[in-house]
Amino acid sequence: MPYITGGGELKTKPTQHSVKELTGLGIQPDILLCRTDRFLDKKIKTKIAHFCNVAENAVITAKDVEWIYEVPLVFHEEGLDERVVEKLNIWTGAPHLENWQRVVQVLKDPKDSVRVAVVGKYMSLKESYKSLLEALVHGGIANEVRVEIDCLEAEKIEQEGAEPLLKQADGILIPGGFGDRGSEGKIAAIRYARENKIPFFGICLGMQMAVVEFARNVCGLHDANSSEFDLQTPHPVIHLMAEQKAIDNKGGTMRLGNYPCVLQNETLAAKLYGRENIFERHRHRYEFNNGYRAEFGVKGMVLSGLSPDSNLVEIVELRGHPWFLGCQFHPEFKSRPMASHPLFRGFIEAALVNRKAVPETPRMKIVRT
Repeated sequence: MPYITGGGELKTKPTQHSVKELTGLGIQPDILLCRTDRFLDKKIKTKIAHFCNVAENAVITAKDVEWIYEVPLVFHEEGLDERVVEKLNIWTGAPHLENWQRVVQVLKDPKDSVRVAVVGKYMSLKESYKSLLEALVHGGIANEVRVEIDCLEAEKIEQEGAEPLLKQADGILIPGGFGDRGSEGKIAAIRYARENKIPFFGICLGMQMAVVEFARNVCGLHDANSSEFDLQTPHPVIHLMAEQKAIDNKGGTMRLGNYPCVLQNETLAAKLYGRENIFERHRHRYEFNNGYRAEFGVKGMVLSGLSPDSNLVEIVELRGHPWFLGCQFHPEFKSRPMASHPLFRGFIEAALVNRKAVPETPRMKIVRT
């Protein structure tokens, strides 16, 4: 429902015409959800109900909200749940909305804030990382902090360097993706996080780039790369999975779905999950090259999560770093607003610790470049 600023009124005609068209098709609505930027007063609801042939209490304000998690609270306040129960002629107890109220309370009045830099290749497309960005918000809810997200194009880091763009980040995250565009920018961001002890979280390709960075700058394998990007690299520390090599027509033939993972004792991953066996969702073709396990281990990389047969590396960490973890799977797919994924919860907690450990600097506004 549009609000005409000049006239200071909500216009109901579009709603009336929409319902008229529906009834002309033989569809009579029982409930109207009226999308608007403000709550509808009784006068407006009465008018809509009269001209649209619905009960007045069935005219519901679908108010614009700052956070999507407010929607259940707004609909409850408007009585939508009661109307649905009445129309379906069923009975249910009063809803328990305490957890939703807590979620919204944290989002609107957090105890603190952290800044996370997400470095990817699709950052100009807002919805490309929707699950990931929401999982970061969930991690903030679990820690009662606001997560300010800087969405940075990896290619921009290639052009301008890591420090100017990442120096205000409390944590750095490299998400999944395909293709080599921006890969060097991701590697530069990872190196910056590793050398400056900034909490780092790499997901899928982000983990693979962390392995490449470690190979080049810690193990001295200067031409190391993923064979996805360079088939001629002398050190393919990331290579095609064995079962993928015989597949010519790729299509939807990646390693997809839920797979088990065994966590190694006394590792960051084991501490975060609080158990030994986990299941996580995958979507990839390339993996850690087992031929480099021993060399990486000597230099300080811990293979903290393995497939049950110990053949696939699922999680890597770094000894001596406050919080550095890469995982081959996509934990964002299992995160929920009232049940943050352990890795996101731990990452935001580490970012908060890092922020408090660094002398306070003026906080820039959120930047999406």
